[in-house]
Parts: sequence; C-alpha cells; structure tokens
Amino acid sequence: MAALLAATALPGFGQAPLKKITINYPNRSGSNWPLFIAKDGGYYRKYGLDVNLVFGVHPAGIAMLVSGEGQMVNSSLEQLMQAAMRDGSLVLIGSSLNRGMFALMANKDIPNMKALKGKRVAVGQIGDAPYGYLVALLGKSGLTSRDVQWIPVGTDVSGRAAALESGRADATLLTAPAYFRVEAAGFRTLDNLAEHEDIFASTAYIMKKSVVAADPGLAEALIKAHAEAIKRFYEDKAFAVKTFLAYDKNAQQSDMERVYDLYAKPNAFERVPFVLAGAVKSVVGQQADAHVAAQMKAYDFHKVIDNGYVLKLVKEGFFEQVFGPSIKAEEQRKEKLAFGK
Repeated sequence: MAALLAATALPGFGQAPLKKITINYPNRSGSNWPLFIAKDGGYYRKYGLDVNLVFGVHPAGIAMLVSGEGQMVNSSLEQLMQAAMRDGSLVLIGSSLNRGMFALMANKDIPNMKALKGKRVAVGQIGDAPYGYLVALLGKSGLTSRDVQWIPVGTDVSGRAAALESGRADATLLTAPAYFRVEAAGFRTLDNLAEHEDIFASTAYIMKKSVVAADPGLAEALIKAHAEAIKRFYEDKAFAVKTFLAYDKNAQQSDMERVYDLYAKPNAFERVPFVLAGAVKSVVGQQADAHVAAQMKAYDFHKVIDNGYVLKLVKEGFFEQVFGPSIKAEEQRKEKLAFGK
C-alpha cells in the first residue's frame, strides 16, 4: 500500500506531468535567492513545474524569452523596463525585491556624504543602475551628479572595488558580500541603500505575452512558488544559506549568513509582489542618458506591466493562506502602491 501511495504521487500517475520550463537569472546575488529556494525547496514542483534555472548575464535572458528558449527572467526592473519598452511582446508580472544590499564605501579620510563633493566616485558606467542609486543617495545629502567626478571602470562590482582599493577612486557603491572585504581593509561605510525605503533597487519577473496568454496559470504558478520560497527564506536561515551556497560555489558561508541578515532584517523580499508605481517612477527618473529618459517618459508602461496576476491571487486569498491573516494589511497597503492604481 505504501508503495502504491508513493507511486500515485509521481507525475504521470493520477496527475498531470510537470511542465518543463526554463528561467534565466543574470547574477549570483541575493536578488535571486527566492528562485534558488523555489527550486531546491520543491516549490516549483508543488505547483506543477519542472524548472531549469539557467545563469546568463543580461541581455541573454531577454534573448531566451524572445526565442522561446526561456519562459521567465528575474532581473533588475530598470533593465526589464527598457527591454519591454523596446519589445512590446514582453510583460512584467511581479516584483519580489525593491531594496538593494549596496553600501557606499569610501576612503577612511572621507567622514560623511557631504565630504564627497569634488571626490572621484567609481561606477561601472554612467547611467547604469548603481549610478542611479548613487545619484539618489547624493541627493539626500544635498549633492547632485555634477558635484562628484565619475570614474567609469567598465566592469562589475569587483572592478569598482579594485578602483577604490588601488586609489583610482575615492568612493564607490558595492554589493554584499564584496563590501565586507573592503570594510575589513579599513575603508569607511558612508551609507547603505538597504536603509532607504524610498530609494528603489527593484527586480521584476518578465515573461513573453504570448506564453502567458497561452497558459495563464503559468504566471500564477511562478508567483505562488516564489511566495512560498520567500516564506521559507524568512523562516529557515540555515536552509536559505545552504541553498545559496549551492548556486555560488565561490561564496563563503560566514559571508552569506551576514548577507541573509541584511535581507531578513528589513523584510527585503516582497511577500505580496506587486510592481510598485514608485519603483517605476524611480527607474524613469534616474536615467542619465537624455535620449533614453525622453523615451521612457513618453512610453506608456501600462502596455507591458500587468499586476493583474498578483491582484487575482490577493482576491483569492492565496497570500493569506501562505503567510497568515496578518498579511491582509500588507496586501492593502501594497495594492494602493501598485503600478496602475
């Protein structure tokens, strides 16, 4: 009897087989933690999905969607909004993160944000997402983008860290855990993006409209799986850290335990993953390229952002079932802040 019960639980024996799909993630950072947990915690399978998680830096994920090789990408809201604006066949269906784990690191002789005036600040390139976050942080101290000297290094966080440590730059914005090592080397933390709820460093889920139209349940299943993964993240630190280490062989357990706390303390992952109007507005407002900024201001993002799938799950009581009745107030608050409201 036990063998029969086990057999009936397998796909193809009394239930539909798992749907095979591919999801792209563009970086091995905490922003993709819910995907890793959804895979290794069995939440994709719970909702009928056999998911292949594929790493590939942007714009590889967009190419996968357009070609049909992939069905979803989780990436920065800015990159996805620009991609969707240029290709109307794409749609953003949710957002699981609106805070970034970035620290503004500087030489120890720079005591505060105001002292950055006239200093050299390293970025990957003018106009990238970290540049926008830096401009927002500077604005909180009364500075503008013209008050500092920008040093484009043309690479990722490791290049920015190297520019600071070598003396080529006086300050730069670094993600965790990269900034842990710079901090240990004696550099000063001037500010941390995670402490500013009004500075959006958002990610989003993007899919192809034709894929969603052909199988509306797929978008809902993905949102459900990620919601359960986020619940597991908050409840099970040991599992979350172990799972992340499986996807980033270069990460250190002690570092990731500290990174976990950075995400968990402010409840960084969204339990009710609406794409927020403030996040969309922030992306448009932070554009450094005048041509891109003009295009984004003129574009109607209602064409490519659909919060309807999250709203449907709210109305059906899904998030209350997962997180308990206390989530109701959060649902109401986030619905008012959602794009399109």
